[in-house]
Amino acid sequence: MKPAPFELQTVHSVEDVLTLLADAEREVKVLAGGQSLVPLMNFRLARPAVLVDLNRLPELQYIHERDGGLAIGAMTRQSALEHSELVARLAPLLAESLPFVAHTPIRNRGTLGGSLAHADPAAELCTVALALDATLVARSGRGERVIGVDEFFVGPFTTSLQADELLTEIRLPMFSPGAGWAFEEVARRRGDFAMVGVAAVLQLDREGSIALARLAYTSMGPRPLRAPHGERALVGQVPTAEMFVRAAELAMADLEPGDDFHATRAYRLQVGQALTTRALQRALERAQSTARRTGHQAT
Repeated sequence: MKPAPFELQTVHSVEDVLTLLADAEREVKVLAGGQSLVPLMNFRLARPAVLVDLNRLPELQYIHERDGGLAIGAMTRQSALEHSELVARLAPLLAESLPFVAHTPIRNRGTLGGSLAHADPAAELCTVALALDATLVARSGRGERVIGVDEFFVGPFTTSLQADELLTEIRLPMFSPGAGWAFEEVARRRGDFAMVGVAAVLQLDREGSIALARLAYTSMGPRPLRAPHGERALVGQVPTAEMFVRAAELAMADLEPGDDFHATRAYRLQVGQALTTRALQRALERAQSTARRTGHQAT
């Protein structure tokens, strides 16, 4: 298997990339980690006329604390995130999910921005970005655009990025005291794409009730999906095991799993409900622990 002929451009600045992306006469694709794009090119499912290699752009490789949250350059390697103390402290859900992403050699080359821009509905990092309410920054010759993650994922392998835009930064808001998180997935083998995955975030108020809930899913629809009915069933409630079971049932009605050679729709719904209940319980335990540790007491 070989890709169709293409022109390779190596660039040394974001401005160089934007100039190439502005070429409306040819299809231009950017190469980040290449772990997803290169196989598509080898199967000739992607046939760009120009391939722009971003791997010599250190200006897009960083992890910074900003306003209590994180600002991450789009070309930051997944392995760098996996081993970052800042990520572990400020975005622990992201840190927890990374070992589920493929295998170490893939994470050594794969990038956060590349995974999000590829928008595979089975990708863990897309789901985590949705659960964390990430903000994405795109640049073009027309300027900079800030995109909420709810608007970013449009469909399978499709985002709201325009043809001349480059994803440059991912921003994750701070975790407040009383916040808890969990990531759960089931795959045939460690490192495979998940048949079902869920990322849960809970925020407790000072009385111990749930002030905020987010449930985001991998491989449960044509794009990463939230479960608004499941989330609304949690907000304002004092958490109990029975309530988590009910919320997990409601969450499944928000999702759009299908049948494929990995799993059936029925299997995904059954496993998704069980994983949701488990993730909510783990998120609650962590929320209560962080609340006690920070003086944001939950009863």
